[in-house]
Amino acid sequence: MMVVSLMNGAYTLSAEDVLRTVFRLDENPDHDLVIFDFRLPRIVLAGAVGFSLGIAGAVLQGITRNGLADPGILGINAGAGAAIVLFMFFFQSQMDYGGLLAIMTQPLFGLVGGLAAALIIFLFSWRNGSIDSQRLLLTGIAIGSGFGAFALYLSLKMKASDFEMATVWISGSIYNANWLFILSMVPWLLILVPIVYKKASLLDYFQLEEGSMKSLGIKVEREKAILLLTSIGLVSASVSVSGSIGFIGLMAPHIAKRLVGIKHRQVIPVCGAVGMLLVITSDFIAKTVFAPVEIPVGIVISIIGVPYFLYLLMKEKA
Repeated sequence: MMVVSLMNGAYTLSAEDVLRTVFRLDENPDHDLVIFDFRLPRIVLAGAVGFSLGIAGAVLQGITRNGLADPGILGINAGAGAAIVLFMFFFQSQMDYGGLLAIMTQPLFGLVGGLAAALIIFLFSWRNGSIDSQRLLLTGIAIGSGFGAFALYLSLKMKASDFEMATVWISGSIYNANWLFILSMVPWLLILVPIVYKKASLLDYFQLEEGSMKSLGIKVEREKAILLLTSIGLVSASVSVSGSIGFIGLMAPHIAKRLVGIKHRQVIPVCGAVGMLLVITSDFIAKTVFAPVEIPVGIVISIIGVPYFLYLLMKEKA
């Protein structure tokens, strides 16, 4: 899909053109501009966002023991998004959105917003010493709607040019991707993904009752907090560069488990790969199928994700 996306668009390139340009065998300024300034940053960013959201979804489903858990459905995306819109609102006149300082700061605001959303959701979902799965889902949908409404309200208070950018961003879009956006995600991926992978085997134990886990000497609440923080960090980094893209964290773990089984050592990397595939493919559809008009990638993923969510919901009830 990366190769297909590099070759196709408003300016079509052959496979030979792409290879010769990437490996510097042919220095064509037009090809350099199309590949290195427009298409490659967008593809790499889509891959990084899909990778992060896929892994975050696997972690959330693991610690909540709920196959319907997803950063978007649980409201964590909306919380991170609302915090970043708040950042845009207060610093719109002082800071260049495309500048390095703004791009590196946005994930921190997203982390605070994601943590706030997660804290509220988990407080309302806590029942008799454990998290109630049904309450978790319903509370997440309600909190997500609330944060989404707050972000929309703030965007309506912005200047016309800023409002347009915020609206497209809220829908989930990577059309303005650049290498700085990718750079802002690198530290989060390098720090958080190894932590998740190191603790992947613990996610297998989370499928047991908490009493059984404690009898094995596992510090359940501490490990749950660490894994929750890492997943929120990955979501926040993604939301800061792509806006609110939902359903990747829902679909990727289910597809990965069908491919490699239920052991999280194998599931985590495959979740990342499936997430990459979903976002890169959806972005390709968003920019080509409706050309010359381009729709946000989040809308394309939602078109796929909503029926899949309903299917899983019916399966869960059955």
